[in-house]
Amino acid sequence: MIRLLVVDDSALMRRLLGEVFRAEGDFELAFARDGMEALESLAAFRPDVMTLDVQMPRMDGLACLDRVMLEHPLPVVMVSSLTEAGTRETLEALALGAVDFVPKPGGAVSLGMDELGPLLVEKVRAAAGARLRPSHRLAERVRLRTGLSPARRRPPAPPPTPGPGPAGTADRVVLVGCSTGGPSALDALLGPLPPDFPWPILVAQHMPAAFTGPLARRLDRLCALSVEEVSRPVPIVPGKVYIGRGDADVIVGQRPGGPVAMAAPSLPSHRWHPSVDRMVASAMQHLPAERLVGVLMTGMGNDGAAAMARLRAEGGRTIAEAEETAVVWGMPGELVRAGGAEAVLPLEAIAGALKDWAA
Repeated sequence: MIRLLVVDDSALMRRLLGEVFRAEGDFELAFARDGMEALESLAAFRPDVMTLDVQMPRMDGLACLDRVMLEHPLPVVMVSSLTEAGTRETLEALALGAVDFVPKPGGAVSLGMDELGPLLVEKVRAAAGARLRPSHRLAERVRLRTGLSPARRRPPAPPPTPGPGPAGTADRVVLVGCSTGGPSALDALLGPLPPDFPWPILVAQHMPAAFTGPLARRLDRLCALSVEEVSRPVPIVPGKVYIGRGDADVIVGQRPGGPVAMAAPSLPSHRWHPSVDRMVASAMQHLPAERLVGVLMTGMGNDGAAAMARLRAEGGRTIAEAEETAVVWGMPGELVRAGGAEAVLPLEAIAGALKDWAA
């Protein structure tokens, strides 16, 4: 049985979520109306996983999550609105340590649960088996457990001001795929790369459209490389990171001036979007495999594994995130099992490998 704590201030949402998970037959449930009740329930119920609303009275979801990840780390799936404020709070929750999120249904909540329910169950199951990174916020946990006052969370120092970067067409293009746990993994991947890193990077991170723009802007603030969401055809040039727009696919096209990144309407033949498989396949249509580097990181499912295995077989280079650091070793694990990973590396080593290869 999976022990699930559902935290939401809405009695209707608690009832509907309870019906969804009870129907599965393998969930043991407890409920809390706000963050304070959730913290009180942790020791008594000892959940394997938690769903957590963001907007709640007394103690909201972010304050509760902050305490949980410091005092009782466990996998948390946020249930958040698709408003502008909701997207900012969700990205903050992912930075604090939440494993994943699902958007709250709009309009009549009871009708939206038909669509939300299967997705939420799938994500909660994946989160229940997720690995929390032991190093995440370790210093704050040590200070708390040794009786010292926890250090106040401060925003990271701004990165060096990016230079103009090398001009012209890059000799290689990096294709990155990730899903569950991906936003934090992208921090770890892109943060160490210098502003003169010579290869452009395309990213397919499974997310709704409301979230990929704020994600790109957040990464642009944190990284030395320039980061933008792909909403129109843009040239693929060194020193740039291109985040695929959610609910669409990011693909590579060819123009007279060179390769471009484009947003394309999602195809029903691909389950997750932006699709990693489609991004890689489109890049291989316009660029030789030996000019491509595939990086497949944490995420449930198998998106990207088949395409990157073919990329490797045709002369490209590939990296799969190692099981010990992946929040969910679904996508990279499938690439390893397919024999398509040239290197299997812990998350913290992937940026270094790319810098070595580029050198």
